[in-house]
Amino acid sequence: MSQFDSIRPYQDSEVKSTLQRLINDPEFITTLVKFRYPKASGAFLSLTSFALRQVLKFKVRNVKSVYDFQVMVERYMAHMIKTTTSQLSSSGLDDLDLSKPHLFISNHRDIALDPAFVNYLLHINGQDTVQIAIGDNLLTKPWVSDLMRLNRSFIVKRSASAKREKLANLKELSAYIQHTLASTGDHIWIAQREGRAKDGLDLTNSALISMLALNKSKQQDFAEYIKELNIVPVSISYEFDPCDVAKANELVSQNQHGEYQKEEHEDIYSISRGIVGQKGRVHVHFAEPLAGEYENAKDVAEALDKAIIGNYQLMPTNWIAMGDAIPENISANDLAEAKRYFEAKTRDISAEVRSQLYEMYANPIRARQQLSE
Repeated sequence: MSQFDSIRPYQDSEVKSTLQRLINDPEFITTLVKFRYPKASGAFLSLTSFALRQVLKFKVRNVKSVYDFQVMVERYMAHMIKTTTSQLSSSGLDDLDLSKPHLFISNHRDIALDPAFVNYLLHINGQDTVQIAIGDNLLTKPWVSDLMRLNRSFIVKRSASAKREKLANLKELSAYIQHTLASTGDHIWIAQREGRAKDGLDLTNSALISMLALNKSKQQDFAEYIKELNIVPVSISYEFDPCDVAKANELVSQNQHGEYQKEEHEDIYSISRGIVGQKGRVHVHFAEPLAGEYENAKDVAEALDKAIIGNYQLMPTNWIAMGDAIPENISANDLAEAKRYFEAKTRDISAEVRSQLYEMYANPIRARQQLSE
């Protein structure tokens, strides 16, 4: 594995030193304090930071492996689910042979929670957690990288500008994914595209499939290689998106000005907002592994789209936003709650952002309708 040292998750032997590095990182501690007390400063910030550092030292005193760390994280995940979701459900997991490693490719709505929910559902069903693909654009601070790699994330290098370096990075990533699936037995999660589907349209970038195939030998059939990767399309559905207004603002800015300039560490704030925000019902569907006689990356991307869009669980918020005939199986209480949600969300935003907000919730229905045409 030494050939992948620059991108792989941390191993058990690195856990203790990484935790020590995190606890001794003033910026990491300050960030945690300000997450709970945004206006903390001066003596209060110093005292609270000191107290938090002692608490963390105590909590991680017996954490000696990646598994130990994930068990600790699982408790916080369970609390987050209890306090910010009304229901977490899944389907299709029982139909998979999880004794074999799978490459889970899902739609991408939330930076951290998409793989976190997949992980949690595997965990409570007695399975090992996945290795998570994460773009280096999110690793804006050393402590962020440490946290992610402790939690079994591997790095997707996106910052290169030279074509030769980009290709080398893609080949390294392709080799790592194939090696992990074939040699370590670990499951892997990766999003169907770079960046979240802010408009609610879950479309696979065929370049992702091309990257996966870079490690295929010239002699091997393309369709056979895809089958060996054991690709499972995953549909993750959120009733409420905690980042929806921020996404709508970004899309409106792009439409009006041709671009959107992110603030420094904005993705980190989005992660925080996603974790603490109310999500209502969340459903995760695991489809059957892809096994078609695909000729190229475009064929695989289309198969992923069909499975992900077709198995997306439409919520009352989707139907209210669409404004068409609403299915009879949706209760009046659910519709009333969805209407209240939109009323609260649109109270202080412009007409343009309001229109974009409704469109992003309606688009999963439009995508489903297009599938059946």
